[in-house]
Parts: sequence; structure tokens; C-alpha cells
Amino acid sequence: MREDEGMNARRGFLAVTVGMLVVCGAFATPPSKGHLILIGGGEKPHEALRKFVELAGGPQALIVAIPTASSEPDTGAYYVKLFKEEYGCTNVVALEIKSKADAIRPDYAEVAGRATGIFFGGGDQIRITNALLGTPVGAAIADAFARGAVIGGTSAGTACQSDPMITGEGDFKVIRAKSVELWHGLGFFRGVVVDQHFIARERLNRLVSVILEHPDLLGVGVDEDTAVWVRPDDTFQVLGRSCVMVLDAKGAEVNRQPVETGLDLLGVHGMRVHILLPGEIFDVAKRAVIPAPAAAR
Repeated sequence: MREDEGMNARRGFLAVTVGMLVVCGAFATPPSKGHLILIGGGEKPHEALRKFVELAGGPQALIVAIPTASSEPDTGAYYVKLFKEEYGCTNVVALEIKSKADAIRPDYAEVAGRATGIFFGGGDQIRITNALLGTPVGAAIADAFARGAVIGGTSAGTACQSDPMITGEGDFKVIRAKSVELWHGLGFFRGVVVDQHFIARERLNRLVSVILEHPDLLGVGVDEDTAVWVRPDDTFQVLGRSCVMVLDAKGAEVNRQPVETGLDLLGVHGMRVHILLPGEIFDVAKRAVIPAPAAAR
């Protein structure tokens, strides 16, 4: 199974503002009771997937795999096999959603609404949002999350969870305005822009560029073989084998140096950077690391 990012067609930077009220309204839900288990790509940490199954209600829970991001035909079957064979799950189904036409199917919406664990596979995150936003399946997933279902994802399945969402298109060798394409995401990971494969693929430039243009949001970069467990109280804990980087430019001095192309150079003084290791916890609402108890240090 291949987890590729990006599509050949270039998408416009105005996409994030087009249809803002319509798209955001579909997922503008009250604070949910659900958890998120979001993997940065690469190997899927066993502790992260074990936690996902536990939060879903255990091996007998209804777990739904969403292979929409992938172009590989066997992705849904891969996740069904993974959860059944490695984690002992007995009630796993894949919803083979490729387009909005699939996401309006009443039978798919009914299954998604009953699920207590919903997992998004990797590939291209724009396929997920193009297919799900504004559809009955998308609404059913949001309702399930609000009631307490756990949502998981890896790679593109992680990138799509914030709103706005980084699409994977742009110029990532610079720190400039308008250098990173944004799109509407699902919005389940609130108050952040999330990025994946973060350290392994050297994605600091693109997340810095986004955060300097959107300093009200936190940048959360999740490395490969690593996950964040996001709880309903707006805290998250790092799971896995690498790190998570948090960028916080709120209150910092953000500077622009105009250039003729309109892609202004961006600078900042006083931006806060946190590098979180496995086990560490961050409070998104307070924008602060939660200190470990003295006995655990």
C-alpha cells in the first residue's frame, strides 16, 4: 500500500476562503466527547493503535476504516486485516468512499454513525475533504465524534483533521506568505494546524509559514512513527518513538518584507517552540506544556 501526498493538478490558494460558511457549517459542532489518535505517518506505533481500540470500546467495538485518501484499491482491506489480525478486533468494516456520490449513501452514513472507532488511512488528504465535507457520511462521523467515538488517522488521515488543512502543495523551501496551500479540513483537531512526517521530511518551513500568517492557531508537527492522543479537554499526549513540535506565534512580533511577486518574506521575533517527547502532554487551550508529576521525572 502506498501513502502518497499531493495531486498533479495545482489547486488555487483562494480555496480556503471559497464556500467558507457552507463548508464550515457542516462541521461546526459543539465541543465533542471524542478522542483523536493521530499518527504522523511511517510505522504505526502499537501503543497508539492499542489506545485507539481501547477508546473505541475494545476488540468487539464497531471500527470503520476510511481509505478515501489512497488511490490503492486494497487500502480498505489492508486496514480491516490490520485491526483484525494485530489487535483482535472482530467488527471492522471499510467504507469504500471515493467521491461525494459514495458519501451520500444512506447505508454508509448509517454505519459511520454507529461506529465507535473511525480510522482515516494515508494518501492525499484533499481526497478526504472533497469526498466528505457537506455529506451525510461526513455529518454522521461528526455526530459520532461528538457523542464520544474515537477518530484515528495516519499521514493524510492526520493532516485532514485540522481546519485549515495543509494540502501538500506549495513551495516548502522558503518561509514566505502564500507559499503553502491551505484547504478546508474536517476540523476535529481544534485550534491548530497539524502537519505530518514532520521531522523525517523536513517540513518545518511550511508549518512556520502557515503559523506566521495564522498566529491565532498553533502549529502541531507530528513526526513519523509517532502520534498525538488528543483528549476532549483540549490536551494531547505524545505516543510513539519520535517527537512532536509545537509552534506558537500568538503575541509574537511577525514581520513582512514585501516583494514584487506578493509572496512576502516572513519573519518573527519571540515565537515559542516546544519539542515534545513521548509521554509529554500539551494543553492546547492554555498553549503550555503540562509538567510531569515530580515522581515521574
